[in-house]
Formats: sequence, C-alpha cells, structure tokens
Amino acid sequence: MFRRYKLCFYGMVQGVGFRYTAMHAANMYRLTGYVKNEYDGSVTCEVQGDEEAIDRFVATIQSGRFIDISRIDRTVLKTVQDERSFEVRY
Repeated sequence: MFRRYKLCFYGMVQGVGFRYTAMHAANMYRLTGYVKNEYDGSVTCEVQGDEEAIDRFVATIQSGRFIDISRIDRTVLKTVQDERSFEVRY
C-alpha cells in the first residue's frame, strides 16, 4: 500500500550520519520525502512510498553504526502528488 508518514526519531540521532543514512536508504528503496534535524535534538522525516519499503527504510536507519534510536513517533499523512525525490532539509 502506498503511504506517507511523518516519522520523529529520538535518541542519539544528530551528529551520527543520520540524515545521510536516511537519504541513502530512501534512494535505495525508491522513497520520496525529506529529513531534517530539529532544535530539540530529534530528527523529523516525511517519507512516502510502498509501506513495506518504508519499514525497510526504518530498519536500515536503525542498523546505522552510531545511530541509537530510543523512540519513533509515526503519523499517517496525506500523500503528496508528483513528489519525485528525497532531500535533506536544513
């Protein structure tokens, strides 16, 4: 099923290559959206694509060498038509 989620990652998720890992995983699984650091130390990601691919995307991020996720909040969003890429936002 084609979905879009807002994922909020908490834990040791900044300064550990999280955004690079997320962008690589999104491209690997052909997902669109974005990832960005938040001021509170968390990372927010909106990701869109096949639900199974999104689950693999999250698993790939969690397996990152220095990434230590303590919690993930997941919210279903309305899909964005004509979105073509995944980007790092600042």
